[in-house]
Amino acid sequence: MPLGSIKISDEVRDQRIDQVIPLRAPTRVLSELPLASESAEVVRRGRGEIARILNREDDRVLAVVGPCSVHDPDGALEYATRLSASARELQSELCIAMRVYFEKPRTTTGWKGFINDPHLDGSADVNAGLALARKLMLEVVDLGLPVACEFLDPITPQYIADAVAWGAIGARTTESQIHRQLASGLSMPVGFKNRTDGNIQVAVDAVRAAAVPHAFAGIDLDGTPAVLHTRGNTDCHIILRGGRGAPNYDAESVRGALDSLRAAGLPERVVIDASHDNSGKDPARQAAVIAGVSEQVAGGDRAIVGVMLESFLLAGRQDLGDGQPLTYGQSITDACMSWEQTLTVLAELVDAVRARRAAG
Repeated sequence: MPLGSIKISDEVRDQRIDQVIPLRAPTRVLSELPLASESAEVVRRGRGEIARILNREDDRVLAVVGPCSVHDPDGALEYATRLSASARELQSELCIAMRVYFEKPRTTTGWKGFINDPHLDGSADVNAGLALARKLMLEVVDLGLPVACEFLDPITPQYIADAVAWGAIGARTTESQIHRQLASGLSMPVGFKNRTDGNIQVAVDAVRAAAVPHAFAGIDLDGTPAVLHTRGNTDCHIILRGGRGAPNYDAESVRGALDSLRAAGLPERVVIDASHDNSGKDPARQAAVIAGVSEQVAGGDRAIVGVMLESFLLAGRQDLGDGQPLTYGQSITDACMSWEQTLTVLAELVDAVRARRAAG
C-alpha cells in the first residue's frame, strides 16, 4: 500500500500529547558547534588516560569533580577555569575530569536538567538546551579539561557524546536494558552506579551486558530512525554510591564489590561516589568519605581507581522558583561542597597516591 494512502486515526493516537515540536537533527547542531581538532585531542587523551587508569596501567586516581548538575553556564565555566588550573597542577597523581551533567533523573517530579529546561522556567526548550549544553561542553574542553557526564535520554548522546571523555549511568537506570545497550556503543569509559537500595549486583550485571555487542533502535546523526549495532564496551566499571542511607565505601564493602566482579569474570575495579548515600547527601561529609578512601589508597589498594565529588563555587544548595534571585555559583539540585573544600579534598587524594607509590 502506498504511504500516501495510509490513514492515521486521530481517535486512537496521541490522546495525551498536547504538542509535537520537531527536534533538530544532530548534524545541524554539530555543524554549527563543531569540535575543533585540538579539542578532539583533549577528548581522545582523556578517554585514553581514564582507560589506562581503569586497567591499572596508570597508577593515578581518576577524580570526577563538579556540580551536581549544570544550571548556569557562566558559573560552570568559571568553575571549569579554576578546575583546569588545578588539574594541570595535580596531574602527576590525579586525572581530573569535570562533571558536566545536563540531565537530572527525578524520583518523582522536579527540574529535569539544563537540556530539558535551559531557561529554568518550565518552557522545555529542548532544542535550545541541546545547543547550549554542547556549547558549554566545547568551552570546557577548550580549557584542556576532560568532560564527564551522565547519559539519561538515549537520543542525547548523538548531540554531545563526541566531547565526553567519561560517562555514567545513574542508579535509577543501571538496571535498564536500554542504558546497558547504549553504554555498549559509547566511545568512552562508562561507570554504572549501584542501585538506590544499595544493590551492587545490578551494576555488575550492567558491566557484563555492556561489554558485548547489541542491536537496538535509535537515531543516526541525521535524526533518521535507525538500528544501531554496537561492538561492546570493555571500559565499563561499577560506581559505589551507597544505598538506603547506608555507605558502601569502606574496605569491607569494597571487598564485597570486588568479590562480585571476580565471580562474574570482570575486572576488579571500582569508583567511589563520595556523595549520595555515601555522605548521607550532606556535602560536608564528602570529605570524610574521601578520607576513608584515601586511607585505603595509601594502604596500597589498587582496585579503587577513582572518586566522584559534587562540588561548585559555593557550598550548599538553593531552591529554584521560590521567587528569589538565584545565588551565583550555588547548586539548584543536590548540595555541593565549596571550591575551597574541594581543593582540600583533592590534596588529600594526592597525598594518598604518593603514599601508595612510596610503599611500592
